[in-house]
Amino acid sequence: MYADEHGSDLYLMSACVRGYDGLVTRVCFAVLITTMFCLPLLAPALTMDAAPASRLYRRHCMACHGHDGKAQTSKGKFSHARDLTDAQWQADVSDERIFNSITNGRNVRGNMPAFSDKLDEREVNALVKYVRTFKAQQP
Repeated sequence: MYADEHGSDLYLMSACVRGYDGLVTRVCFAVLITTMFCLPLLAPALTMDAAPASRLYRRHCMACHGHDGKAQTSKGKFSHARDLTDAQWQADVSDERIFNSITNGRNVRGNMPAFSDKLDEREVNALVKYVRTFKAQQP
């Protein structure tokens, strides 16, 4: 399309003259800076570490299962809450079953309410991991 008498392409030269080369550099720089500043702000929303999981446990689970997971609270004893430190239970139960129990509740052994309307999937997964930490607290 643009060629001189030797047949060489003049497009790059004309782009530089028109200033398009600087536009690409500015756009790439803007994307890089935006990513650098926004990613740390989005990181907590993308991951759930132990601190938020412990806060979720204190807010939704501790009344029945207790601070140590042994379910020795009055509400836990009344509702027959599961002892989360029980080695046999920890060995037998799958993460999927814990997830389903938190999400849908249980009425088999005791009366555990469903938390599907209070917790999203990410929060339930964090609680499943947190419940697994009680396995290490056995005497």
